[in-house]
Amino acid sequence: MARVLSRDPVDIENLLGLNPRIQTHATLCSSAVKKQDKKHWKRNTDKSISNCETLENNFDDIKHTTLSERGALREAMRCLKCADAPCQKSCPTNLDIKSFITSIANKNYYGAAKMILSDNPLGLTCGMVCPTSDLCVGGCNLYATEEGPINIGGLQQFATEVFKAMNIPQIRSPSLPPPAEIPEAYHAKIALFGAGPASISCASFLARLGYSDITIFEKQEYIGGLSMSEIPQFRLPYDVVNFEAELMKDLGVKVVCSKGLGIEGMTINTLKEDGYKAVFIGIGLPEPNKAGIFQGLRMDQGFYTSKDFLPLVAMASKPGMCACHSPLPLIQGTVIVLGAGDTAFDCATSALRCGARRVFVVFRKGFTNIRAVPEEMELAKEEKCEFLPFLSPRKVVVKGGRIVAMEFVRTEQAEAGHWIEDEDQIVRLKTDVVISAFGSVLGDPKVKEAMNPIQFNRWGLPEVDPETMQTSEPWVFAGGDIGGLANTTVESVNDGKQASWYMHRYIQSLYGATVSTTPELPLFYTPIDLVDISVEVAGLKFPNPFGLASGTPTTSSPMIRRAFEAGWGFALTKTFSLDKDIVTNVSPRIIRGITSGPIYGPGQGSFLNIELISEKTAEYWCKSVTELKADFPSQGGEQCKEQGMETEWLHPSQL
Repeated sequence: MARVLSRDPVDIENLLGLNPRIQTHATLCSSAVKKQDKKHWKRNTDKSISNCETLENNFDDIKHTTLSERGALREAMRCLKCADAPCQKSCPTNLDIKSFITSIANKNYYGAAKMILSDNPLGLTCGMVCPTSDLCVGGCNLYATEEGPINIGGLQQFATEVFKAMNIPQIRSPSLPPPAEIPEAYHAKIALFGAGPASISCASFLARLGYSDITIFEKQEYIGGLSMSEIPQFRLPYDVVNFEAELMKDLGVKVVCSKGLGIEGMTINTLKEDGYKAVFIGIGLPEPNKAGIFQGLRMDQGFYTSKDFLPLVAMASKPGMCACHSPLPLIQGTVIVLGAGDTAFDCATSALRCGARRVFVVFRKGFTNIRAVPEEMELAKEEKCEFLPFLSPRKVVVKGGRIVAMEFVRTEQAEAGHWIEDEDQIVRLKTDVVISAFGSVLGDPKVKEAMNPIQFNRWGLPEVDPETMQTSEPWVFAGGDIGGLANTTVESVNDGKQASWYMHRYIQSLYGATVSTTPELPLFYTPIDLVDISVEVAGLKFPNPFGLASGTPTTSSPMIRRAFEAGWGFALTKTFSLDKDIVTNVSPRIIRGITSGPIYGPGQGSFLNIELISEKTAEYWCKSVTELKADFPSQGGEQCKEQGMETEWLHPSQL
């Protein structure tokens, strides 16, 4: 049969059959066939527990917020860059969020990371583990839109990860005098206890201020505190914590491991005798809050506290954390995790990676009372953890030296709001392992004794001024979990940041020096900031090649002043003329800018003013330029003049 020229070959026709066609009839396909067919195309996981992919020994990144460069650029473009950004009001470390997102949108990843690390020395850690839905993201003005709020944590993580890959050290502020010329007060001995987020933050800012004798004492053989030992590898990798610790060490901070309060006779008083001028306590809450029914139970019987379990998982899954090369805890069968905080859900998802078959998260109150951030709960839900609310533990059943079950009583909320336990409603659950995640306390009597004479509050924690972070002893400061104010890593970081400034003021007062009442903590610097980018044009030298054009940005001299204060290198004024030729009522040549499809907002164009003639007088501009040159001698400026007789332009030189 002769080929029909007006038809393509069969293989091409079959491919073209995938294109949209005008529908001529309804499509018929049985549900049985469709159920089988969808399994070949579905991208999300099947709801059946039996088909759940095993997570044993899988510590790959599971965060939904992690972004590629393409994703980061698209997300940064969505940001409205709000003038009075509400996201910044909710950030404990006061990051300039809209500015670092603008830098990302401009592909200035170093600038974004510098901005982040200037206010938060643990910017990468916080980008990964911050409960953003309760902080910055919770205030985003785009929360009610179809696309949802900006993924601020993901953008922060992206920018700081790019900087981490650059492998660039931190340096002291270029404005500081050389170490040999720095005043004696900056050589004062400073001690910090605990190498967790609060202490790393505090030490970093003190070192940026110029202090040269800073020592952190850490009782463990590794640094990082809770970030290292209790946040799993799949949420916060070892190399991230180590990267931030190395940035701190770049400034000369010393870390002494296996030493701390109450160890080998070290106390607050002995430090004073050794000449230390200020101390920061950031040891966290090292002991678990263990209920009475668990007293006497051991790990070999199947009982763990979160303080036992998570460090074991971390040491086995975080290469480089310690030299012990220990295996993962052997968790088999059914696991019950007690608690409803972030730590409880970390225990639950970690148990799956240690071999648990099923994991039940049991808590006293309802779903609306869960303290964990939604991100943590959703991850546990996706990984097939089961949730059992309204149950309070009553008894652990042990047979043959192993835990076999737990008994609970039902809890209910009374009309007055308090919670009661109904002893008549008893629930018994079979289990092989129990992990208690009921919080932490400061319970070691040796540590408390080593803090003498610091006063303690009714919760057994040091009395701390929430503004200065000072304890009852003026030279001793505290922050993080032990301060009783911080509930998250980022709040601990801010405690250390806050304490650093007031430690600085205290130390300077000892040497009779005065310090500004307005906090002036130095920014984050690297060798990149020392690169000379000055340029010379027509015999004029400018500090950098970035300047304002003769147009809208130079409508007035205050606009130029603000630009110079922000670091711009030069400015070109609008064209102006002599009074006899003054142009008044300048035609407002304003045009409507274009937008890109349905996308509106910053960077998309709006109303554009293309008028280049100034309504200001020659005297105005000459005086303004004189003022600006006096205040900003390194920045350059050029005046645009209308063409005319050269003799007429002798007049501006006399103004």
